[in-house]
Amino acid sequence: MITLYDCATAPSPRRARILLAEKGVAHDTVQVDLKSGEQLGEAYRRINPQCTVPALRTDDGLLLADNAAITAYVEARWPDPPLLGATPAEKAEIASWNWRVEFEGLLAIAEALRNSSPAMANRALPGAVDYPQIPALAERGLARVAQFFLLLNERLAGREFIATDRFSVADITAVVAVDFARVVKHKPGEQHPHLLRWRAAMAERPSMAL
Repeated sequence: MITLYDCATAPSPRRARILLAEKGVAHDTVQVDLKSGEQLGEAYRRINPQCTVPALRTDDGLLLADNAAITAYVEARWPDPPLLGATPAEKAEIASWNWRVEFEGLLAIAEALRNSSPAMANRALPGAVDYPQIPALAERGLARVAQFFLLLNERLAGREFIATDRFSVADITAVVAVDFARVVKHKPGEQHPHLLRWRAAMAERPSMAL
């Protein structure tokens, strides 16, 4: 059975949890305590030298150390339902919107949080290398998050899903980003009616409770 190295409180592994649930893939889970710095310890470094979660160990021993690799592997091995698209046009549209949500949403939130939180002093980027905080990047991150919410609200006007006419990995990434934004005190409001409608619809999917 495959094994997911997870952290219940972190956004990145939540993406993998939702993906596996939507695909109905059984797996073992190993929790990695990011708060205590377990990801930087020797035991976890031997598993994943990048010192990040999620990581997925396949049943034949391959380690996948990021969401891009995990999603590609899971989609190829368990193609139904197709979360990366079924046609060339769908695949392109989903890839484009998933990238936009990662870059303009998740990275903006991380930029704001990691460059301002006292708990992340000298940990402005994830991984094995320490980087100092840059307060100006925190300010820019907050501005980017506000713009990201406007982007999603505009995109979802008259639409059920982020990318195409079917649920996709872009919706998974967007749910995680919108929920994660609460750590920098941003959440959708009455000025984002389409985003609020979409998030309420997403909450009806059992995977979103993970």
